Order: sequence, then structure tokens, then C-alpha cells
Amino acid sequence: MKKFLRKLELPEFVKDSRLLIAVLSVFLLTVISTVVAFFINAIFGVAMLLIFILEIFWAIFGIYILAQNTNDYAANLSYRIKRGEQEAMIKMPLGILLYDESRHVQWVNPYLQLYLGDQDAIGKTIESVDKKLGKLVDEALEAKTSQSKVVKWGERQFEMVVQDSIGVIYLLDITRYADIADKYRAERLAIGQIFIDNYDELSERMHDQELARTSTYLQTTLNDYAKKFNSFLKRIDEDHFLLLAHLQDLEAMEEDKFSVLDKIRLETSRNNTPLTLSVGIAYGGESLRKIANQAQANLDLALGRGGDQVVLRELGQVARFYGGKSNPMEKRTRVRARMVSQALGELFKDVDQVFVQGHQRPDMDSVGSGIGVVKIARLHGVKAHFLLDTEHCNYDVDRLVKKMQAKNPNLDLFLSPEEANAEATPNSLLVLVDHSKYSITYDQNLYNRLKNRIVVIDHHRRGEEFPENPMLTYVEPYASSASELVTEMVEYQQPEEDNRVLTNLEATAMLAGITVDSKEFSLRTGTRTFDAASYLRSIGADSSLVSEILKEDISSFLVRTHLVSSLQMLRPKMAIMQGPENKIIDPIITAQAADTALDLEGVAASFAITRRSNESIGISARSMGKINVQVIMEKLGGGGHLSNAATQLKDISVDEACQKLLSAIDEYLAENS
Repeated sequence: MKKFLRKLELPEFVKDSRLLIAVLSVFLLTVISTVVAFFINAIFGVAMLLIFILEIFWAIFGIYILAQNTNDYAANLSYRIKRGEQEAMIKMPLGILLYDESRHVQWVNPYLQLYLGDQDAIGKTIESVDKKLGKLVDEALEAKTSQSKVVKWGERQFEMVVQDSIGVIYLLDITRYADIADKYRAERLAIGQIFIDNYDELSERMHDQELARTSTYLQTTLNDYAKKFNSFLKRIDEDHFLLLAHLQDLEAMEEDKFSVLDKIRLETSRNNTPLTLSVGIAYGGESLRKIANQAQANLDLALGRGGDQVVLRELGQVARFYGGKSNPMEKRTRVRARMVSQALGELFKDVDQVFVQGHQRPDMDSVGSGIGVVKIARLHGVKAHFLLDTEHCNYDVDRLVKKMQAKNPNLDLFLSPEEANAEATPNSLLVLVDHSKYSITYDQNLYNRLKNRIVVIDHHRRGEEFPENPMLTYVEPYASSASELVTEMVEYQQPEEDNRVLTNLEATAMLAGITVDSKEFSLRTGTRTFDAASYLRSIGADSSLVSEILKEDISSFLVRTHLVSSLQMLRPKMAIMQGPENKIIDPIITAQAADTALDLEGVAASFAITRRSNESIGISARSMGKINVQVIMEKLGGGGHLSNAATQLKDISVDEACQKLLSAIDEYLAENS
């Protein structure tokens, strides 16, 4: 009996307290029934006792059988599970590889062996079995994660998991599903807007026959280019085309760097009818409406940057730029200047006060154009000021301010940022001059307060960082300076009787702004630049006073000379200057050093790197026009013009900034080789 009980191994469910209570309750009732039966009748009691004994025996025997059956079932189930695992490891379409601490293969299942061919992998290192697989395993181990990762091995794609703690690699072939995903992505729709930058201007001076020939050439060239990349092109206006392309074809165009821009520019230039294209392309969204709106915004950005380029952007991602190799041609018209001047006057009628501000550390162009806008506003009877801390400004601006204060002791042209923030109301207007990048605006607090009531007047190429909803935008990269743009607007103002918009000194300030930004009319100058300068001279601007205001002080000259003396030709035709690590140099001196280097023989582009503060490094870039320094500076987070650009870098040394600059230059040269 004891041997039997020792063999009797009760299943876990029999040991459940609720089941035991139920069984004991039945036994107790049987005992009570037997006792009661003996009191009633001895024979009946004996019968009940026999039944009770039989019940105990049957219960024990039943439990034994149940326990044996349960154990047999568990053993069978365990065997089937283990057999299933073994079958899965051997036959399931999942590659499994076991390795030891030294990365030697210990076992490979038959499915993975199919991808390894006939070679015997056991005992060899993973890398010696397959270099690509070894590299993938190394990358997975360096990532220190057991998460699955999609990798490409040979011609197929796998979802790979590496569990280094137990030395096992799992490879699931997902090529079929990856191909479906790739096909879906490749066939997503991209929408493009193509605009012929200066078609109207050229068509005005062309004969009908010549215009028809040029129009046909454009249509044929663009159609051939679209056909080459399996895309759809539709002309929707004389100077406007719609482009539809699959993403895979758009990527091929991107690899081609949109060569159609160069082709049309070069071939039309040979025929003395130079035409350039601006293109905005968007993709990546589920809504065609959003993609189309983004394409239009990209086209606006391309035009704002001077045209002759492609702006390509995936929804929600950073824009990519191609082209922009040519100097912006003078494409704006006097009609545009007059319309902006009138629109600005209308805006001034509905505000209580106008605040004008330039960029941080405002230069003469920023101050000169700002003064012009202030005087236009006051001409319309609106209170207006230019934001400037007159106690802390550049030497040339300081000279101008002192001359103005000497001429008019009650001068109220300038306002400190603190006073402006105290006076600003929700009905005030903020005008940004000589910049459109809000992160470098003179007073960030005032910008944040009035960011929904902004006007932008700028001559730099428009970047991605731009006020979201400006009330009026006048961005013309073809102008030499912001002062030139404002001067044209002043020309269209009509003061009452003999009142003048600008005093002689104010006109001189604007002429100084044009002089500084055009490097004394030697760079980025067109006929309109000289027209603006001529107008300012006619209303009293003094060129000799301009020279006096712009004179460089001796200390600045020595610093600039020392900076130029560090010049090195680290790349062909590119001069690079580095200031000392422990000395902060004024950005204007840095820019002047870059300008000075351009005067040297064999220098096509110059870069001056100096420390601007304890936390930041500034780079000023200049070129003669053949090298696009704007693109180089954009790679470092900056921007500007094709021949005049800059950037700032945070928390690095001057030497590190130089290395970053050299990497950006090398990347630019590779893209344009």
C-alpha cells in the first residue's frame, strides 16, 4: 500500500483546495449516512459501510488512473513541443546560426545553409564564412540591442536578430515583402512646378518668330527630359509647367542633379536669349493637395533664392537644393517696386506704430534701409522708429549716429529694444530689413510679440527659416542691397508740397548702405543699383561724407591685417583665414578680411573664420561669382548670396570650424565636378 501511495503522484489540479473541500464533503456525508444507517438497521449499516469502503477504494484508484493519464499527456505534449521546436529549427523558413564566444560557427540549420551554398561553416568564424554576414553581425553587436533590424545580404533582404548572450543569430527572409514595400515607395507620386524665370522680359524684346522658336525649344527640351525619366509634363502657361513623376524617377533626376537646368541656361545663352528655370518639387504625403501646396511653396522658395535652381522637399523634411550656379540676373521691374511701395503705404494706414529692425550687429545697409522705411512710414503720418542701441554699435554706424545727433540734438529716429517692447501694441507693425532669417533678428522679443504682423524687405536669397505669415514680402536677391530696394520705394512716395522724404544725411546713410554691400559698386551691381545711387545723389547724398563715415579705425585695420596675414590656400583658388582661438573679433572686421582677400591674385573665393563670442564661431565667405559660397555656407547652417554668405557655429573651436568648412568645400566641389 505504501509503495502504491509513493507511486501515486497527484496532479496539480487535484491538489486544488476547492476540489479537496468538495471531495472531503462527500466523504463526510457518506460517513454520517453510514452511522445513521447503523442506528436504523444493522444490515443497512453494514451495506452502507461496504459502499463507503468501496467508494474510498474507487476514489483512490480513479485518482491514480487520472494522475497516470495526466502524466502521460504532459509527457506526450512535452515531446511534441520539443519535436516541433526541432522541426522548426531544421525545416522552418528561418535561418538560425549558433556561435561561440570567439565567433566560430557551432551549428547552422538547413534553411540557412541554403544561403551559404555547399561550404562547410562549422568551426569557421562568421566573417570567414561570409564577409558581408560578418559585417552585419558586427554592426548589430555594436548597436548593443536585441531588436530586429532589416538588412540586405546578397540580393535578398532579411529581418535579423542577434542574441549575443546565448550566441544565436536569426535571419528571416522578407525579400518578397520588402520588394512590395519598395515598389509602393518607388511608385509614390511627386508633384513639381517649373517656372521660366525671365520669360516675360525676354519675350518683350523678341520678334514673334524668335519667341516661337524659343518657346518650342523649351517645350521640346523639357518634354525630352521628362520622357527620359518616365515622367509627365504639361504646359499650363507660357512660362509655367506641371511635372508629375514617380519617386523612383525623381530619385534618378536627383542623381542626374537636374541637368536640364544647366542645358537650358547654356544653350539659350549661346543664342543671346538667356533663360533659367526655377523648380519646386514635393513628395511623401498621402494627400495630393498637401503635396501640391508644398510644391508651390518650394517654387516660391526657389524664386526667393534667385531662381535657376531646384528646391526638392519631402513633406515634413528639410529642403534640398540643386543648381543656383549662376549669378541672379536683374529680373525685378519698376512696376514691382511701385506696387510694393504702394502696398506698404496702405499697411501703414492701419497701424498705430511702426518698428523697423535689422539683423544682429546691424551694418550700414541695415541701418540705411531701416531709416528709409521709417521716413516712408512717417510720411504717411505714422509713428515709426528704427531699433538700435546707440551706445553699442559698429564704428561706421556710430559715426553716422553722432553726425545725426550733432545735426539734430532732438533726434528721435532710433529707439532702444527695451523702449520698443514697452510701446508695442497688438496693432503695431514690425518691418524686418536686410534679413529674413528670424533667428538673427535684432530683438527676438519684439519679433515674437509681433510675428503675425511682419513685413520683410531683404536682398538675400530666401532660406528655409522665414517668417510664417508675413503681411508683405519684398525679397529680391538681384538687388545689391536692402538700401537699393528701399531707395526705389522712396522714389514712388509723393510728399506734400515741398516736403522731402529724406534729409541730406539720411540719403547719405542709404548711399553708404549701397556702397558697403556692393563693395564700392564692384560686386552684385546692376543698372538699377546705379539708378538708385544717382537718385540719392540728386536729393543730397554726399559721397565724400560716405567715405568719411566708412573710414576704418586704426585698431580695426590692424586686426584685419593680422587676420589677412593668416591666409592659406588650403583648396585651389580658395583662401582661408583663421583668427586666434582666444580673441573675439568683430563680424564686420571678419567680413572685411574676406573682402580684402578677394583682391589678391589667384583667389576666387575667400573664407574668414573668427571667434564671435565664447560660445560661437563665425565664418564670412566671399567669391567673385564662379564659386557659390551660399551653397557652401548652407551646408554649415548659414546662407546669403552666391558671392556673399556667412554662418555661425556653436560650441566648437576655430580649428574644428576650419575642418567643418573644408569638408563642406570638398562636398561642394564633388557635387560640381
